[in-house]
Amino acid sequence: MQGKTSKFLRATSIVALVAVPMTTAASAQDTTARSADFEEIVVTSRKRSETLQDVPFSVNAKTEEQLRNSGATGLADLARNVAGLAITDLGPGQSQIAIRGVAAGQTARDLANVKEQVGVYLDESPISVALFTPDVDLFDLERVEVLRGPQGTLFGAGSLSGTVRYITKMPEMNSSEAVVEADVNQVDGGGFGWSLKTAVNLPIAEDKAALRAVAYHTSYPGFIDATQPNGRVDKDVNDGERSGFRVALTLQPTESLTITPRILFQKLDTDGFPRIDVWNILGNPYTTTEPAFDLGERGQFTQLEEGLTDDFFLADAKIEWEGDAVTFTSVTSYTDREVLVLRDASQLTGSVTYDLAGPVGYELGEGARISSPLADTSDLEIWTQEVRLTSNGDGPLSWVIGAFYTDWKRGYSQILNAPGWDDLTGLSNVGTVGSQKDQPYWSVIDMDFKQKAIFGEATYAITDALDFTAGLRWYDYDESRVLKFDGAFAVPTNAPGEASADGFAPRFILSYDATEDVTLNAQVAKGFRLGGINDPLNEPLCSADDLESYGGHPGFSDESVWNYEVGAKTNLGARGTFNVAGFYTDIKNLQMPVSAGNCSSRILLNVPKARSMGIEAEFNYLVTENLDISLGATVIDAELRSDVTDVNGNILAGAESGARLPTAPKLQMTAVMNYYWQFGTDYEGFLTASVQHIGSNYSLIAHQTPGFGSIALRDFGDPTIDTFNFDPKMPAYTLGNLRIGARRGHYEVSFYVNNIWDERAYLSLDLERGGAARVGFTTNQPRTFGVNFRSEF
Repeated sequence: MQGKTSKFLRATSIVALVAVPMTTAASAQDTTARSADFEEIVVTSRKRSETLQDVPFSVNAKTEEQLRNSGATGLADLARNVAGLAITDLGPGQSQIAIRGVAAGQTARDLANVKEQVGVYLDESPISVALFTPDVDLFDLERVEVLRGPQGTLFGAGSLSGTVRYITKMPEMNSSEAVVEADVNQVDGGGFGWSLKTAVNLPIAEDKAALRAVAYHTSYPGFIDATQPNGRVDKDVNDGERSGFRVALTLQPTESLTITPRILFQKLDTDGFPRIDVWNILGNPYTTTEPAFDLGERGQFTQLEEGLTDDFFLADAKIEWEGDAVTFTSVTSYTDREVLVLRDASQLTGSVTYDLAGPVGYELGEGARISSPLADTSDLEIWTQEVRLTSNGDGPLSWVIGAFYTDWKRGYSQILNAPGWDDLTGLSNVGTVGSQKDQPYWSVIDMDFKQKAIFGEATYAITDALDFTAGLRWYDYDESRVLKFDGAFAVPTNAPGEASADGFAPRFILSYDATEDVTLNAQVAKGFRLGGINDPLNEPLCSADDLESYGGHPGFSDESVWNYEVGAKTNLGARGTFNVAGFYTDIKNLQMPVSAGNCSSRILLNVPKARSMGIEAEFNYLVTENLDISLGATVIDAELRSDVTDVNGNILAGAESGARLPTAPKLQMTAVMNYYWQFGTDYEGFLTASVQHIGSNYSLIAHQTPGFGSIALRDFGDPTIDTFNFDPKMPAYTLGNLRIGARRGHYEVSFYVNNIWDERAYLSLDLERGGAARVGFTTNQPRTFGVNFRSEF
């Protein structure tokens, strides 16, 4: 640890030395006096610009500066700062999003058939995928908008329970700008990280063309230690890198016509996963005839290197023509994305080997430890096109009408390689569909998904104080896929499948200005997501009970919600805002992920009825010119309202009326304080303190089943215990971040501590083969010290 600390201190000194000369050399300009009025944020959550307080439903918006000051660097950090937004964090690039408790549980990597419940957009281009939603860098953003409740009318792509929008900074015509940001950080007991980011805005032709270019690189510090079979401990195995660039060109050939093409590329590489193993069949403290291992506070057992590679390319173009009466907008986007997740499945193969081949694998010693990499590969290609007309003017009626189309192709494969497995077990593994020797599991799924929609929304001012909004989206979904499975673990399959649906998603809003500073809102809205086709069970691995319980589910139905809410938006004079909303969401055919016992299979089942209800509140106030505070809280009660049973009438996978909906905590709170002061003649100091509290939750509905958390152990290593017990509930946790710094003119330097009291949070439960092979938890980054330098000129 001493060497790592010295390395961090040296890097910190270099950044400080760079910052000081540049600061003292800057022209002596006074720090701009702070306004005594609260500054409102302008959003585009209804496809038109309006202040946050004027939007007649629940929206949260965070600027880039607010996110940076609170210590947020990615999607998971964002969620901890926004009431009602929850993230199942499986590591960089693998986050899953839930809003207002509408969630069915952690989506496994091999559930390629599930669709997202929350739509994610980069500006106006949809980028969401159920599991692999890109974790884009938060640098050079205008803001992030979180739209709560169904947004299917205007944002149809996966916006069942809400929408998250990253709004980037666009080229500015007649001003030059450059931003440079450097950061170095050290994880307490872990690795060293750093980042370098820059953005440049260049006018090309006066009032006609401008370019904005962004480039960034981040080196993530690791903090998980991996024990190897020979007892060696590899330190900080979950480090990684994220690099990318974004280039946008704005052309304005006439005053009314604006064309903005853009390209973005981001590459994410991680060398492991932030997983703590509390039980692993190949490495645990209970064995007597095999080496016993104590994996430590933040440790795991592996035989192979793990990691993720994610190459994300986006090209889009926005064309906007503004006339006297209407504005025409066209948005075209193309996404090409390749994701490879490489996992060490040696413990899975060892567990299955015992069940299929009996003690032979264990009698042969190292045969039980066949190093078995499991590769999950996704190749996505997505085209989208949206056109719309938006009314202009100040009359009592405002409206937007448009059409949307997407063609979404995905190739997904999951292949398990286990060199020597065929000879060890005597089970021939060369299949008829595609598997080769020593590939006990092989699957390839080709998917083609098309969606077309027509949408519209209009707001009419009935009186000066009362507005009524009505919106409607007609959608038509068609999905086709070819499922190919092979290998000793699977049933050879080569079969097509398809799913389709069409319907309407309406929204109705009443907004009433009760006083000059208080607006009351009421909303009813519908959300929808498509059903699909389940993968076949791995029957050779299933027990008779598993086959009886989980068989007979070839597909799952469409999911829909009706959301009812009332709220109030209050301006506290010119000093702040207080917004509150209460909601009730009725869920039909909730798509519930299920691990099918020992089958090492995952399918989706429908729960006929569920509901989520709660209240969310946000308070922002400028106490003085130098002190502002922000508070947010959500209380959610989300549960099943019907049962799911097997053929014998027994509750299946914990799906019993009254069970909590998973991944979303009942209580979530956040608090941020910013304090500013002047010193010297030209300097401004600043201090930001933030605290986020996340309540307890479950990763899956099944984890609430009585007795879940007790694993009957195989006899590999002659363990001293018969069962391993663990608590499947993710306990509540509270994180605190602190940042202090100074700025002068164009330059700023700050020091920060994230996770001040070094909270070790359990974020999700990670089971391999239902726990028979491994029980693990993903976890957060430990206490981290850092220094950040930023220059804007």
